Amino acid sequence: MNLIQAIILGIVEGITEFLPISSTGHMIIVSSFMGIADDPFTKAFTVAIQFGAILSVLVLYWKRFLKSVDFYVKLFIAFLPAAIIGFACNKLIDRMLGSVEVVGFSLLIGGIILLMVDKWFEKTENSEDKEITNAMAVKIGFFQVISMIPGVSRSAATIIGGLSQKLNRKSAIEFSFFLAVPTMFAATCYKVFEFYHKEHLFHKEDIKLLLVGNIIAFVVAIFAIKGLINFLTKYGFKAFGYYRILAGLMVIILYYSHYHISMV
Repeated sequence: MNLIQAIILGIVEGITEFLPISSTGHMIIVSSFMGIADDPFTKAFTVAIQFGAILSVLVLYWKRFLKSVDFYVKLFIAFLPAAIIGFACNKLIDRMLGSVEVVGFSLLIGGIILLMVDKWFEKTENSEDKEITNAMAVKIGFFQVISMIPGVSRSAATIIGGLSQKLNRKSAIEFSFFLAVPTMFAATCYKVFEFYHKEHLFHKEDIKLLLVGNIIAFVVAIFAIKGLINFLTKYGFKAFGYYRILAGLMVIILYYSHYHISMV
């Protein structure tokens, strides 16, 4: 991976982290198309770069993070399912991180689901704000577990999880943003530790790429968050559903075309 590629991936991450289209899936696809090696550093970079994007949440919503201890309790409860299951299934998740095929089918299936989300939850989309209970938080947390499959989208899974608990659209979106902070911070720390523990020492160039990628992702994500809330509040999920279906079909076709050619 070179500096230009790190910048491109930073832009992709910043745009897609909070959109319901899967940032990890898009980075895997873009990495593959740019010919970036599917090595341990690339897998670590794909996860660690998301830390830059989630810092934008702290900047934009810093007052909410100073609100109360109960706010952190809810986040911790919602975070636990992904932490436990993610740790237990780490090897399986790591293998899927290099699979463009998995991403393609996840994008396609997720797109079909997004086409129906607005209809499923139209009764609560403009309802009054309601307090998130501990039981609601843990249920949203289990929705987040689904997003460990590359291409599913953490934001899509947790927003749908929030809507399923009768939160209005804006509240579901914001809780998804907040939940990203502990989740991606833990994932980044674990991935960096795992990379180091396996004696894949970080070289100066690796550190530079990580820093640049995170800074770019942070700046781009600030604009993406503001745009996403306005767009989803006004227009819903259908546009993202159509995009995911189109992107998923293209990835699947290209993947199997390349696979067929390589087998000949």
